[in-house]
Amino acid sequence: MNEETTQGANQDETISRPSVSGDDAASCPALVLVSTPIGNLQDFSPRARDALARADVVLCEDTRTSAALLRAHGVTTRTQALHEHNESARIPALVAAMQSGTRFALISDAGTPLVSDPGYRLVRAAIEAGLKISGIPGPNAALLALTLSGLPPHPYLFSGFLPPKSAARRAAFTVLRGAELAGLSATHIFYEAPHRLAEFLEDAAAVLGPRPAAVCRELTKHFEEVRRGGLDELAAHYAAHAARGEICVVIGPAPAESASADTLDTALRAALASMSVKDAAAAVATATGLPKKQVYARALQLSQGGE
Repeated sequence: MNEETTQGANQDETISRPSVSGDDAASCPALVLVSTPIGNLQDFSPRARDALARADVVLCEDTRTSAALLRAHGVTTRTQALHEHNESARIPALVAAMQSGTRFALISDAGTPLVSDPGYRLVRAAIEAGLKISGIPGPNAALLALTLSGLPPHPYLFSGFLPPKSAARRAAFTVLRGAELAGLSATHIFYEAPHRLAEFLEDAAAVLGPRPAAVCRELTKHFEEVRRGGLDELAAHYAAHAARGEICVVIGPAPAESASADTLDTALRAALASMSVKDAAAAVATATGLPKKQVYARALQLSQGGE
């Protein structure tokens, strides 16, 4: 399958040929979200393959990357690029094509579409237009990492990629820590680039404190690795041994702790950012076990700018 076959002569051209007609057209989804392998090309279901083969157009992040998958499974459907840089501009034409009968499949370079990948804005636009959307489940790096980590599998909080700069990343960790102090108890899942992994783990340890974690690397691939340990231990290891490949980091929930004056204020400030004084005080009192009157008095003081 050459580039012209997969991409077409004009990347912006959208075909209007419907793949179904008559009564079947009304029940056929206009857009199907199809999960693709995260490394091993054999992790691709027959149903996913059929969905791509039946679509008029396969929307993908990178047509060259997706061409290898389609070629491996004998799919000759035309592809068009849909990525973070062109998604907004392409939505009107794509929605109009769906309304006229064109059937699209959406894939990302790897894994489940929309999970730290483009497509959310298109899905929202299709929903608002009253179009039918369907999905075919499959590989997802975050959930596989969670199950391999040995950490509590639920509840969990997936945050995707945090900011690349240390200061902004620590600020993001601080928000999560505040949520924990306000009562959140969950295993955290992140994606990270290999060249930032050591600094990511160091920042996590500095803000979240000592707790168990796992670094899951190259999942489903030949060099798959799951390294488990404390955040400090993992940070030291990857500072000395540069990581390669796709990375998922799983961090265990906060340990049970007694609330100090500082942790109380941190928890209240986090809660007050999105709750009323009454609701914030109630949530923090439940999470910390402190008397409700004491917590409410402090919440009221903080809401009025008092220190």
